[in-house]
Amino acid sequence: MGFNIAMACDYFYPQLGGIEFHIYHLAQSLINRGHNVIIITHQYGDRTGVRHLSNGLKVYHIPLFVLYRETVFPCVFYTFPMIRNILIRENIQIVHGHGSASDIAQEAILHANSMGLRSVFTDHSLYGFDVLGSVLLNKLLKFTLASVDRVICVSNICKENIMYRTGFDPSIYSVIPNAVITSDFTQPTPEEQAIKKAKGRITIVCISRLFPNKGCDLLVRILPMVCKMHDDVDFIMVGDGPRFIEFQQMVEAERLEERITLLGSVPHEHIRDVLCQGDIYLHASLTEAFGTVLVEAASCDLLVVTTKVGGVPEVLPEHMTVFAAKCAVSSIIEATNKGIELIRSGEVDTSSFHTELSTMYEWSDIAERTEKVYHAIYNSPKKISKDWTIMIRRLYTHPGFWARHLYIFCAIVEFSLIVIFDFLYPRDEIDRAPKWPTHPRKYEDIEGVPHEEEENILDG
Repeated sequence: MGFNIAMACDYFYPQLGGIEFHIYHLAQSLINRGHNVIIITHQYGDRTGVRHLSNGLKVYHIPLFVLYRETVFPCVFYTFPMIRNILIRENIQIVHGHGSASDIAQEAILHANSMGLRSVFTDHSLYGFDVLGSVLLNKLLKFTLASVDRVICVSNICKENIMYRTGFDPSIYSVIPNAVITSDFTQPTPEEQAIKKAKGRITIVCISRLFPNKGCDLLVRILPMVCKMHDDVDFIMVGDGPRFIEFQQMVEAERLEERITLLGSVPHEHIRDVLCQGDIYLHASLTEAFGTVLVEAASCDLLVVTTKVGGVPEVLPEHMTVFAAKCAVSSIIEATNKGIELIRSGEVDTSSFHTELSTMYEWSDIAERTEKVYHAIYNSPKKISKDWTIMIRRLYTHPGFWARHLYIFCAIVEFSLIVIFDFLYPRDEIDRAPKWPTHPRKYEDIEGVPHEEEENILDG
């Protein structure tokens, strides 16, 4: 018998990104294993209410005010009636939040713990300790995750990072990486390889959201310098963001219109076609918990040149990567030059990369490991107590005087609202939603769905 699972996050379709794809493919894989999964997120434009995606995946788009980068304004108690109604209506047993910066994920876990449900949190990013935003976020995590059952991290460095940030019992942490559908990122076809050889040039591909933490300020300086060093090297830049205008100005100022192609935002289904035009993938991120795009690039037989930050060294085998010693322009240029020489001399054979990765990262394996976490929180003899008094006692152990009392005050209000809502809107008077029939099957069945059909279902 499968679980009824609610995954909560601000980031989901139609927005595209690493967290969004992780949630979607994990949900699909869990459905294939016989579980019922729903998604709770905020509205995107006119996409509000309930939507159904492929394989019976139901998405609740809650009408909330978006504050910054698709993250909603923190409401805490305002979302409680809506989330409570959804959790009861869907007979949810486990609430699985994603993303430290996701307000909906934090609030859903808080409300789930207050209602006595089991909760799991997956952290996808790394945060520091010297920036005000990160400090406040860490304080928030200590409150919302005080009674969480398990924390999943996408890499070992991510696990260490959140352990330092929260200070919880190390036994509740697990490491489960991301995955990639390698059949969507296949090797270049003979025709594509012939086109690349006919050009007689080396093409470096960069795919990134154009934000400072992704190393865009470095790339703006690196691209023209590499072009001056190598007359046979071109760049393809994919991504959009606040730094896009700086790349346009750099290309015009250096007169590199023929050698640097700025594609802007590209639909994910076309990323493979862009990657197959290149020989090297350049990744200059300043912080990275995992880096799914590195796997996608290597799966398309590209040599990966990257900074050695966060969980990046854990992602790919050494023979597939060239690491920059530091997150500095000179170090990244040195690593890029090394990658260019490896491709020129033929010292590295990238033709076997796809075959190697096809068995390393599979969503069916990720879903199975996540399923074991779900079973563990139900079968463990040392379950996290959801008793209100015990949960308040956990908050009282916080070392900060003002934070401790603020947490307790919020918890008391939360528990009071439960009593009020249970009186005004009894649980047995809330209609239960019919479940989509689930039949455990292999994940390959979903991979075989034509992209056009899957895309139409998503748009519906």
